[in-house]
Amino acid sequence: MDGLDLGRLLIVGGIVLAIVGVVLVLSPNIPFLGRLPGDVRIEGENVRVFIPLGTMLLVSLVLTIVLNVVNRR
Repeated sequence: MDGLDLGRLLIVGGIVLAIVGVVLVLSPNIPFLGRLPGDVRIEGENVRVFIPLGTMLLVSLVLTIVLNVVNRR
């Protein structure tokens, strides 16, 4: 890996971190995340368990599409 590749890697990493930061800031304003079909909530008297299967499937699909578009050169 030469300096040019390392520079590109750092730039892409910075952009990814910035996008993740924006998503985290805006996530309370996205009403359907965490309430999709497939998200499992189990609430007992002393225990709450939340397993966001549907949300993680959606996030994985979006990231796969974005990364495939980015990698096509």
